[in-house]
Amino acid sequence: MRPIVKKPENIYENPEKQIKRYDELKKGFSGYFGEHGELRFFSTPGTTEICGNHTEQNGGKVFAAGVDLDIIAAVETTDDGFVTIKSEGLPEDKIALDDLEVKASDKNCSSGLIRGVLKYFTKKRYNIGGFRAYTTSTLFRGSGLGSAAAFGVLTGIILSNLFNEGEIRPVTLALASKFAEENYFQRPCGLTRAVSCASGGFTSIDFKDIDAPIVENIPCDFSQFEHSLCIIEIKEAPRLDLAKLYKQISDDMHGIAAYFDCENLRALSLSDIMLNITELRRQFGDRAVLRAIHFFRENDRVEKVAHALINNKFEDFLSSVRESGDSSFKYLQDVYSPDDISHQPLSIALQAAEITLHRHGTCRVHGGGFEGTIQAIVPFDDIKQFRMNIDRIFGNGACHFMTVRGIGTCEVDLG
Repeated sequence: MRPIVKKPENIYENPEKQIKRYDELKKGFSGYFGEHGELRFFSTPGTTEICGNHTEQNGGKVFAAGVDLDIIAAVETTDDGFVTIKSEGLPEDKIALDDLEVKASDKNCSSGLIRGVLKYFTKKRYNIGGFRAYTTSTLFRGSGLGSAAAFGVLTGIILSNLFNEGEIRPVTLALASKFAEENYFQRPCGLTRAVSCASGGFTSIDFKDIDAPIVENIPCDFSQFEHSLCIIEIKEAPRLDLAKLYKQISDDMHGIAAYFDCENLRALSLSDIMLNITELRRQFGDRAVLRAIHFFRENDRVEKVAHALINNKFEDFLSSVRESGDSSFKYLQDVYSPDDISHQPLSIALQAAEITLHRHGTCRVHGGGFEGTIQAIVPFDDIKQFRMNIDRIFGNGACHFMTVRGIGTCEVDLG
């Protein structure tokens, strides 16, 4: 497998603007590290889930897209036995290649992502080596755009191209990132974001075998439909125990599966739930039953979303994404916390988006839900009015418009 190397015009819609950004990146490297030899450049996109909300952990299906916001890195190999990464605005991370065991100080820190990816490479008998890197990012934290996954995948593609002749496949890079995030960064996570960051474009992912997902890239020029993706940032939400809320979703679904002596819901069908709904309601409560029903119908929608894009049926695509959002609100119930029903900023954002769009385009909860962001798909002609209405409620800069990026993680050839 040849290293993945792309020119800026293959990656970005506005390559001239991005080349200037890489020039600033080089200046950042020189300003921090001083004199240097040959630099190599890498980029990893962020990601947005389009359909398949909270289905992965039960062997479900997810549809995601790489976006044109990314993390970029200027990199130079070293022989000092360390990986040193300086991210703009953050402290330096310096990891010894012979010190890869889990450390308490790595929790919720980028050092954990680096150390974890290095450890995964050694476990799989891939080569590792020393390098120093300077990074900048257009991904904003807490956006649900997969900043941690992207950083892990970026570390992996650097190691792949510098020391393994680019032979490591995108899914393996994603698995390395997930391993690092769960075991070193110490945050439960799925594989969807890392797979999408590594693959780019529209991606349909089947997690029937969670450790070996089936990944299909869906070819589509999204710009032909004259709609833009928008992530609406809602900063006013109270800080919630998201790990607890996400675990409740997983526990509800796995509890239903266990009733049938199954490991997860993928082994069942919707008819199994409906035929046993009285007893399931009695044993597990209505919310668990509703979440199980969401799982099965969401799996079907992922296939519909992929089919619609492949066949250029954009209205069908919007309809399925809209249904996904409705199901997440009504059945999955991950739009606001049941512990604080007086605060529902995501609900307000969804209502404001719906009113503004008049069913032209659509909107849905984004990422894991409960706080942070929603996603909207907005017609080009409505962007100005949409931004004005949303910013009036949530403040200037709440709307982040972006495009789908067809290229996943890669090395960048600046010529």
